[in-house]
Amino acid sequence: MTIAPEHPTKEEQKTEEEEREKEREKNKEEKREEKTEEDKKEEDKKSAFILYLDGPEREEALNRLTLWVRYLLLPVYGREVTSNAPWCTSWWLHQEAVAQLYGLWMAWQELTAPAAGLPGPALWHRDHLSHVMAALRDPSGPFAGCKAGAHREKEPPRMDPYPG
Repeated sequence: MTIAPEHPTKEEQKTEEEEREKEREKNKEEKREEKTEEDKKEEDKKSAFILYLDGPEREEALNRLTLWVRYLLLPVYGREVTSNAPWCTSWWLHQEAVAQLYGLWMAWQELTAPAAGLPGPALWHRDHLSHVMAALRDPSGPFAGCKAGAHREKEPPRMDPYPG
């Protein structure tokens, strides 16, 4: 006596097919989530402000910033150095300058990207460039006391201990 193999009914076939489809969708969703997490990590790395970075990440960020300052900012927007508009040739030794220039560079990247639209560069000039350069080049700004080829570290203001 042979028993004929059971063939799944159409209903069972449909259920199995639906299960396989659900599994495929689940796998696709997991891959999307993985990619999204990777994208988020990459985006966080790109958008991390330089004062929050240290070690190799900070060095890499400072190298990229230095290239932007050397090859774009100074040739295009650098003005004559005077006692009323000082500049330090070792600007990266001034934490305020690093922070200001990095913020300016981040805004540059955002506002000159194609997604920024046509007014992006004009907004960068109006809202970012003038303010940062005026603050850096102010006679009492971070470069006060620096002379051509001679960096001078400024002492930060003192602060009393917090009583709490």
